[in-house]
Amino acid sequence: MKNSPKYYIVDASALPEVFLKVAEAKRLLATGQAGTVNEATKITGISRSAFYKYRDAVQPFQKMNVSRVITFQFLLHDEPGVLSTMLTIFAQEKTNLLTINSITPSNGCAIVTITAETTDMVVTLDEMLHMLSSTPGVIKAEVLAG
Repeated sequence: MKNSPKYYIVDASALPEVFLKVAEAKRLLATGQAGTVNEATKITGISRSAFYKYRDAVQPFQKMNVSRVITFQFLLHDEPGVLSTMLTIFAQEKTNLLTINSITPSNGCAIVTITAETTDMVVTLDEMLHMLSSTPGVIKAEVLAG
């Protein structure tokens, strides 16, 4: 009988350094920051054999699902271009927007909820939240569900 793979959720700080470097090398390749495995392994300081040994076993948690739908909520200043800038970030990071909902602005602020399919997203969820929350005009950015 074939053994089924077992999966564990482990805090990154508890993992051996080689696993973290393999994950980083995979991210460099996925984002185009490294064009080849050789380049990615040189940047991360691991051998190509270590990369090939662990590449299929090391996955970021948010990449484990075949499909990933996440609902974000934002508190925005009611200013021209804020939402447009955010939507550009979603497009650049390869998300597929499913819904956009907005409450009529009051007191110079608007609440916007965006649901996105993130299977092909090229950054981590934390990086995405950081980019969105750093956008001028964004007061607060958070994940509601997903």
